[in-house]
Amino acid sequence: MKICVYCASSARIDRAFFDATIEMAADFAKNGVEVVYGGGAVGLMGQLADTILENGGKIKGIMPQFMNEVEWAHKDVTDFEFTQTMHERKARFLEGIDGVVALAGGTGTLEELLEAITLKRLGQFTKPIIILNTNGYYDPLKQMLERCIDEQFLEEKHLKMWTFVDTPLEVLEAIKTAPEWNQGAINFTAIKESDE
Repeated sequence: MKICVYCASSARIDRAFFDATIEMAADFAKNGVEVVYGGGAVGLMGQLADTILENGGKIKGIMPQFMNEVEWAHKDVTDFEFTQTMHERKARFLEGIDGVVALAGGTGTLEELLEAITLKRLGQFTKPIIILNTNGYYDPLKQMLERCIDEQFLEEKHLKMWTFVDTPLEVLEAIKTAPEWNQGAINFTAIKESDE
């Protein structure tokens, strides 16, 4: 199984987010899950890579060349791919994987997560999307997505596109049991004014 993990590069965050990353990454390594991530050496990205490597797991970094030029790349990650742009990086993240996991993060993580959800809505990406809601960090996003449905920007069936979990050890099971999704999702993307 190969999983793409979106997460923060900031190191100034609450210790609880690091602890959750360690627990999930150790569980991934123990279960033979290969990880694809942003390639960073600090923050949750660095912790993710450190933990996977310490536990004998496999991890691949994908990073735009301009980030590597300012030495953001993790020195101990040997499987690395450098892209020309951030757009290319995001596209590569989603190729050949079995699911996406979002840990806590800022605008970059949110952008990556929402792009994956958008692509899933359009049937261009069909794999599970799991959001690890450590300390209720993603409660406002959960409320916003539900508001999208309440206000009919999305349909009720779109709730199947993502799964929120509260603890790191729930992530793998959530990936395995996520509702199926297929490319036909584009057929119900448009919200009709009324059934005529």
